[in-house]
Amino acid sequence: MSAELLSILVLAVLFVVGTTRSVNMGALAFAAAFGVGTLAAGLDADGIFAGFPGDLFVVLVGVTYFFAIARANGTTDWLVHAGIRLVRGRIALIPWVMFTVTGVLTAIGAVSPAAVAIVAPLAMGFAARYGIKPLLMGALVVHGAQAGGFSPISIYGSTVNGILEREGLPGSPIALFLASLFANLAIAALLFVALGGLRLRGRDLGDLGDDEAKEAKEGGGGSGGTGGTVTGTRTRARTTPDADLLRLTPARIATLVGLVGLVVAVLVFDLDAGLTAITLAVLLAVVWPEDSKAAVAHITWPTVLLICGMLTYVAVLQEMGTIDWAGEHVGSIGIPLLAALLFCYIGAVVSAFASSVGIIGALIPLAVPFLEQGEIGVVGMVAALSVSATVVDVSPFSTNGALVLAAAEDTDRERFFRQLMLYGGAVTLLAPLVLWLALVVPGL
Repeated sequence: MSAELLSILVLAVLFVVGTTRSVNMGALAFAAAFGVGTLAAGLDADGIFAGFPGDLFVVLVGVTYFFAIARANGTTDWLVHAGIRLVRGRIALIPWVMFTVTGVLTAIGAVSPAAVAIVAPLAMGFAARYGIKPLLMGALVVHGAQAGGFSPISIYGSTVNGILEREGLPGSPIALFLASLFANLAIAALLFVALGGLRLRGRDLGDLGDDEAKEAKEGGGGSGGTGGTVTGTRTRARTTPDADLLRLTPARIATLVGLVGLVVAVLVFDLDAGLTAITLAVLLAVVWPEDSKAAVAHITWPTVLLICGMLTYVAVLQEMGTIDWAGEHVGSIGIPLLAALLFCYIGAVVSAFASSVGIIGALIPLAVPFLEQGEIGVVGMVAALSVSATVVDVSPFSTNGALVLAAAEDTDRERFFRQLMLYGGAVTLLAPLVLWLALVVPGL
């Protein structure tokens, strides 16, 4: 048995053990990275640690730390009520607002994980307070980010179009952008219906009594701070608003300024989202230590272990050539349409555990000799491969999925992790096939 095949089998074992036993899959992955990296790849400890995702570690810790402080000082509750006022109490619109915001952020140049890191904590806060299923809200945030992710000025779009130009292959930036936009929009719409989005209309604040609805729209109900609860299929609010919740204290003003600063730092100055978030969190903690005493405990350490362990193991696979090995074997298949489908599946499966832009940058050059044969339409194939490699980012092992999992508050994270994993698996299984049928088979 080759070392590459062995490493793939070990990955399968990780899933089986991690889902059937009460063991953190990240810890299992660290052990597997040590065993496979040492015995099969000949890596020493430095070689294994080289794959540790230090940047993602800081993003997960920094963002959850910042928003833990924001939650402690009441800023997230204030934002929730501001958001409810913005949509005039129509809870059913909130997931689509979050979808649109993340899409706009990535379309104008934000890195997808940075956009999700900014929006996900607020979105999951809404979900917890207003009875929206966390999978629905989290998935729409991620799919929103990918919907705008291939605009001509975006990171993903610029990367793919640059590779095609460098390799001398024909491309269509607009077709690539529209393929991603409509694919993610269609998935989001299906999820909205399947996960009870239509029933959210039964929880609109406008369905409350006239006095309660007016008060709630003005910011008086719906979260833990005001005693709002979800009963049956309707969100109920107290008749007496919590004045303290609606007041902008100095700590809340500073936190809001910090949130705006985080957006500007990431989008305008291209600073690292994790380092920026943890710096802002430390500044808030120094000025208002009483609000941050318990914040460190609310950093989602099990999620950090899970994601960092899995990505370290995937880095070992990349270092030992498992990804290249799979791509070369697929490219040698004599049936072009079958090879195209397998390329899409490789992009989806690997991207569910690794950097999407990294996988795109690796797979498209690997597919160039195959595309140069002229038997497969370049525009359709590149679009199918690119979208397949990004639409799966809702997986809890990807950066975006991990951020959503880390941001989920007042929910059973183990159960939510399993939901994300099952949904991510379903997308990984179905999306490449559908994209292949829609974009590659017609010969676009």
